[in-house]
Amino acid sequence: MNYQEAWAFLDNLQFFKIKLGLESMSQFLEEVGNPHRALRYVHVAGTNGKGSVSTTLRTILSMGGYKVGLYTSPHLSCVRERFQIDERFISEEAFSRHASVIRESLGERQITYFEFATALALLWFAEEQVDVAILEVGLGGRLDATNVIIPLVSVITNVSMDHEQYLGNTLAAVAYEKAGVIKPGVPVIAGVGADESLAVVTQTCQERQAPLFLLGREFAAIRAQEGSWQYRGIEHNHFLTGLHCRLKGGYQVGNAALALAALEIISDCLPVSGEAIRQGLLSVTWPGRLEYFCLEDGKARECSAEIETGKVASIRRYLLDGAHNPAGVESLKDALVSEFYYDRLILVWACMADKDIAATLATIAPLADRIIFTRPESERSATPEQLIAFLGADGNKAQGVATVAEALALAAELANAGDLICVAGSLYLVGAARKILLGEVAP
Repeated sequence: MNYQEAWAFLDNLQFFKIKLGLESMSQFLEEVGNPHRALRYVHVAGTNGKGSVSTTLRTILSMGGYKVGLYTSPHLSCVRERFQIDERFISEEAFSRHASVIRESLGERQITYFEFATALALLWFAEEQVDVAILEVGLGGRLDATNVIIPLVSVITNVSMDHEQYLGNTLAAVAYEKAGVIKPGVPVIAGVGADESLAVVTQTCQERQAPLFLLGREFAAIRAQEGSWQYRGIEHNHFLTGLHCRLKGGYQVGNAALALAALEIISDCLPVSGEAIRQGLLSVTWPGRLEYFCLEDGKARECSAEIETGKVASIRRYLLDGAHNPAGVESLKDALVSEFYYDRLILVWACMADKDIAATLATIAPLADRIIFTRPESERSATPEQLIAFLGADGNKAQGVATVAEALALAAELANAGDLICVAGSLYLVGAARKILLGEVAP
């Protein structure tokens, strides 16, 4: 298969329902020589923040001189975004070559989209002989395709309600699935809250004799003056001061601390310097997650103080965020209130019909002066008419348009100097909008 044929073949697997389980994944990997067993891993699970922690780990380890594989999901607009070594995305040639090997090995058997993509990542990382591979869990953890590996350390960022149709309708049930990544004797770094999820994670660690290191207990992020923060490590002599995060959002300090704790655990085999940590935190990028930029005549430019105070009428300011569940939207709201200045908020919004639409809109809609609902190209997307019906009294400030391109054009037309256009509610929407506004993530 060439690249386009390979991508089309993978996309066609989306028509098969999600099937959680490790049997077919393990069987396939055995048939192709178990490439995953030759690698070292960091495994990252959780409801929100997985991608931020994963890309922070990748950036710092790459800054420290290591060859680092990164596997994340979903992608925004191009499938190659899921597969990365250092700052390099998988090439079209490597993608099509490994996809062809997988297809030939399968014969008439069927695997899911995510199993196929995970196998491709493992084959590529093994071929490239990376020093360490960071794998982000796709869904849950216990039965996720990435759970075939034995990592150096497991990370569970947090646990909140999402994907209830697969993971269960209680916090304890969701936590049980996330805690499934915990392996016997393998250290666990966790940022879970003091609720049912902590009890489940703690019990699982005890049963599997896996050391548990909890954010705020064994290690901590301490906010300091002038926007900096300090990391108090697991070892009392491990203390870093004057740290800054490039990623926006107050919660990113906690995510960064989880990454630093994981690095501390693996420092015997993959040590990094304090300077690599500082420079890495200042270099992290994670497209579509509180991604802030300005456009003038279709070209991106730095958002200066003059622009942010509305003194340059020709420039539009954008914030793209993939928040799609109640906890993520609450974090977006906090960021809009505390970190961004604007005269009016123009909200471009779409979401999947199976999400908690009432809760997410109740959180975000009161902040917006105008709301533009649209529908990305996904049969799971709610229609603009369905979304408007959830607004109640706020419905008079909303309107629906058919396409993402029309929504962005209308937002730019409505916005004045000093306004902020926020695109959120669905990674499908953010991916489509980002491609229109900035182009592909993976060139």
